[in-house]
Amino acid sequence: MKKVVGLFAICFLAFFQSCGIYNFTGGNVGTATSFQVDFFENFAAQNPGSTFEPGLDRDFTNALQDQITNLTSLNLASTDADLVYEGEIIEYRVSPMTATAQQTAAQNRLTMTVQVRFFNKTKEDADFDQRFSFFYDFPATTLLSAIQSEAHEELFERITQDIFNASLADW
Repeated sequence: MKKVVGLFAICFLAFFQSCGIYNFTGGNVGTATSFQVDFFENFAAQNPGSTFEPGLDRDFTNALQDQITNLTSLNLASTDADLVYEGEIIEYRVSPMTATAQQTAAQNRLTMTVQVRFFNKTKEDADFDQRFSFFYDFPATTLLSAIQSEAHEELFERITQDIFNASLADW
């Protein structure tokens, strides 16, 4: 009986100890212990066709911080972090996508583009300066204000996941 209990204990410990080497998010933080996300200013209105959405900058910055916090064990820092994300929102526009027989829009597309500069102080060859963009389609008969919360949630989720993958995913 002692042998069975001992064997079970060894298997139990080996199983849970081995789980420590797996990271189901795919994130590889290397030797980094902290990250910072600088405020992503909204410069979208400076691009022709784009509009300015108040609070978008704050909400996106928070979404990126939350994404990295939720998918890694890194500590959020306000300065001098091992990993630094900075950038700006450069596009936020609604465009007609499909037309009806009456030459009116049947579907609109909300597009958001973010320019991101990533600096990894522990692995400098991982640095990048890249654009990330995604869209949300909605019926032309629907006002943007009616679906904005849902649209932002999807846009933020997709863009922050792409940023995470580009900076920390080890695929």
